[in-house]
Amino acid sequence: MAETMHNGSPFRVGVDGYNMAMARGTGVATYGRVLGRTLNAIGHPLDGIFGLDVDHAAPQALREVLFFGALSAEPPAEPPKLTLRRLIRRSFISPMPRHLVEVQRTGHVVGEAFAERLPAFDRLFTLGNLFDVAVRYFRRYRQFMPVVVPAPPAVMHWTYPVPVHLKGAANVYTIHDLVPLRLPHTSTEDKRYHFRLIETCLREAAHVCTVSEASRNDILAMFPATDPARVTNTYQAVTAPASAEVLTEDELRGQLRNLFDLALGDYFLYFGALEPKKNIGRLIEAYLSAESETPLVIVGGRAWRSEHELRLLNGAHGTGLRNAARIRQLDYLPESLLMRLVRGARAVLLPSLYEGFGLPVLEAMMLGVPVMTSITSSLPEVAGDSAVMVDPYSVASIAKALRQLDSDAELRARLSQAGPQQAAQFSTGAYMTRLTALYSQAMAAHSATQGPPWIRAGSSIAEPAFYRPPA
Repeated sequence: MAETMHNGSPFRVGVDGYNMAMARGTGVATYGRVLGRTLNAIGHPLDGIFGLDVDHAAPQALREVLFFGALSAEPPAEPPKLTLRRLIRRSFISPMPRHLVEVQRTGHVVGEAFAERLPAFDRLFTLGNLFDVAVRYFRRYRQFMPVVVPAPPAVMHWTYPVPVHLKGAANVYTIHDLVPLRLPHTSTEDKRYHFRLIETCLREAAHVCTVSEASRNDILAMFPATDPARVTNTYQAVTAPASAEVLTEDELRGQLRNLFDLALGDYFLYFGALEPKKNIGRLIEAYLSAESETPLVIVGGRAWRSEHELRLLNGAHGTGLRNAARIRQLDYLPESLLMRLVRGARAVLLPSLYEGFGLPVLEAMMLGVPVMTSITSSLPEVAGDSAVMVDPYSVASIAKALRQLDSDAELRARLSQAGPQQAAQFSTGAYMTRLTALYSQAMAAHSATQGPPWIRAGSSIAEPAFYRPPA
């Protein structure tokens, strides 16, 4: 049976690695890491559930090797071609629960290389293509795919709305935002599928977690049958990597010059996915029209329609457009390098059309870096009065803010001082308190639906349906 709280002691919690397993995971991957590290700090034993391919028949010593080998592998450039045999196999999917493969930490694999990507898991479970199979299962049966692990955790916290249900645990799902439904033109998701997925999360979860009041209000407005008491906003928390905080100003100046050919405090920075909702196209247009001499650095991997968002930049080089050469693109960077770039920026820019939370805003403010962000969605909640706010649909508004941040040293100094104070409202301690309250509600709801112990889901003894306990 699921492990539960005993005399106030920490209980076991599961966290999925759906996004953490991505070699270039961004916002949701960071959310999962911070969630896991916060649970580590509270003292909860932590289980990780992944979709990496590890053979059931492999001996335990080899399973650990296979797991971390798969975790470090780059995804294929193109998905494998669907042969007739593969297509036939994919058309049939068993309704039975999937038993996950346990990967014991033997210590044979040197884990330091993964410390930045993963929290400290006590137990690891995986199943090849788990999340892809779960999507097919949900499309076929209109139910979440059940999975089984021995001695399941008291709470299973899915960091994204995935169609998987861990038997024997109180299943909690984080819905970060409703971007595919609120801004359908900015994403590639199957909208009918996504609507059903969110609807099922709200109906079947022991509890639903979200990350801002804006997202919570959107969820309750679009799905009015939902009991508001079952949707909790925990916000998010973040801690700066030690590599960004311990550097002296002279050391940071040297690293920025030697690693990136940039001067401390002399560049604007955008970091995140290059996708339509991030509003990169208008940001570039505003920067070019502002005639700033301060370089703009864009850090992020390309995503759907990124070419459209970068159209001015890609068309500008070699055509003589003013200031185009002052825009620099860097590919995905690991967290430690990225935070050094953040700390050294004149300002961080996030004029997104919509954000469930807006983690880059909080990361920059925590490091005392001025921020420009949008008046939409959750961003005013996170930024408070400690950022320059813009209308993300107005190029003129963004350009005006860029000129202010570029020329007004007093404004930058005020924002640098106010940012850490605003970020302190999203401290790890506050996040711990919110998570603890959420999990208490989830476990209470789960217990109320499980019935007597001899028929509870996840029980190690399966009794016939007609069984009745002795009087």
